[in-house]
Amino acid sequence: MRLDQYEWSRNPRGMHVKSVLITPLDISRWTSARIGWVKLVAADFEYVDDSMSFLAEGITPVLRLYRPRWGAAPFDHKMRDETLLYMSAGVKWYEFYNEPNLPIEWQPGVNIDWRNMEIMAPLMDNWLVWAEFIVSHGCYPGFISLAETDAPNAAAVRWMDTWLNYMAERHYDRFRYVLANGAYCATHPYILNHYYQEIPGRGPASAREPADQNAAEPGWHFEYPYDPICQRTDPGRTVYGGTALTPNGDPVGLTAMGRMFNERCAALFGTQAVPVLGTEGGIYPFPRDASITSYQQDNRYPLYTHESQAEGTLAMFEWITNSAPSWLFGVCLWKEDDYFEPGPAHAITRMREVAPLLRTVPPTEVMGGTYEPEPLVIPGPGPIHGQADFHIVILAPGLNTDWFFETATAYWGQFRPIVTVDIGLIDHITADHSLAVTVIAPPDAQIAMTQRIQQQYPNVWFDLVLAESTQSLTDIFTRRAQTNQRFG
Repeated sequence: MRLDQYEWSRNPRGMHVKSVLITPLDISRWTSARIGWVKLVAADFEYVDDSMSFLAEGITPVLRLYRPRWGAAPFDHKMRDETLLYMSAGVKWYEFYNEPNLPIEWQPGVNIDWRNMEIMAPLMDNWLVWAEFIVSHGCYPGFISLAETDAPNAAAVRWMDTWLNYMAERHYDRFRYVLANGAYCATHPYILNHYYQEIPGRGPASAREPADQNAAEPGWHFEYPYDPICQRTDPGRTVYGGTALTPNGDPVGLTAMGRMFNERCAALFGTQAVPVLGTEGGIYPFPRDASITSYQQDNRYPLYTHESQAEGTLAMFEWITNSAPSWLFGVCLWKEDDYFEPGPAHAITRMREVAPLLRTVPPTEVMGGTYEPEPLVIPGPGPIHGQADFHIVILAPGLNTDWFFETATAYWGQFRPIVTVDIGLIDHITADHSLAVTVIAPPDAQIAMTQRIQQQYPNVWFDLVLAESTQSLTDIFTRRAQTNQRFG
């Protein structure tokens, strides 16, 4: 796949919605500011109609499937059904996990550390299964976004390096296939005040005062930490660190994590350029009330005000079009309510005044050399279209088929599923047929059975019934037979 074959608006301006489950969205907020990306966070099917409306306006949706504190849990059948509906609406860009280097994404008590392979391995294993499903439908899976921090345990650079090395060691060919067939890297570039505009005639390390910044004039720098001010004050600093002041790397820049991802993928997997999209970020926070007049997170760089943040935001998008690496496709500003409530921020006013500069994307092959991967084959049955071709009831270890027939006589007589204790039977259903599986498992086996089937056979419809007692099972299957409901 080439960079220019990815389908999007070619407009790098983006905006993140303010919350989940708020629909219909006020699309005029995006159209009036001439925005090209919308980041949606969906808890269900709530944004299907909105997605079609955005696409009709030439605005490209990016959809994250939201589940609270999902940790490293796998892509489940409900998520799959939601995704298929969004795909049918025309959405092609997707995200799954989000900032797993922060505790808020995990259940309490989990050790959130890049050295903890008990969480790092399943994150990669489960992401890859999901990504293969996404590319098999001609869509684009985002590599996991990270909070761009340098805190020791949560350091984004450490997490990214651990993930990519794991992929190279455990899933080399599978990951290369995903990279070559639609993957992109989702980043969260909250660039703080790591940008500036030169003073005319004073050299590249000079910086204008906030009131003098003007997006219509040249001299902008968004390449942190490689810009002249950073290199003058801490020579040799890179996204990987490289100096005594940056022992865990320095990811806080517009292009930093995207650059790291591309450089590491080139070294490990032979890529040339993998698309990068900031699915949230920008110059944030920014002052919108009288109690706060400016921010200056790094005193080596100028502070910014509400007014100068607007000039910087407009300049950032134009810099992406004119000066950024070819793989950077845009940034979705965080977030809708901050920019529009109680009234439009200055950045919105400026974007309304100035037409976006569209991105010319070169026909660069994502993979270098003469890479010709084998076609991706997702194991087991194919996708379900309407109704599954086959239905199997699988009993967990410790249960037997005689017990099922005694317990669920009416259900079996009505629906006549195949009944077995052998999960391997799924392998005999080829990709040209679809399958639904009802698993009956005691509570202590439900996690193992769920992971075993959902991870290995992502196209299978998964229906779990807990075997807490003989009577409870009798009640469940009798009710299903009486209501003509094959699945729960």
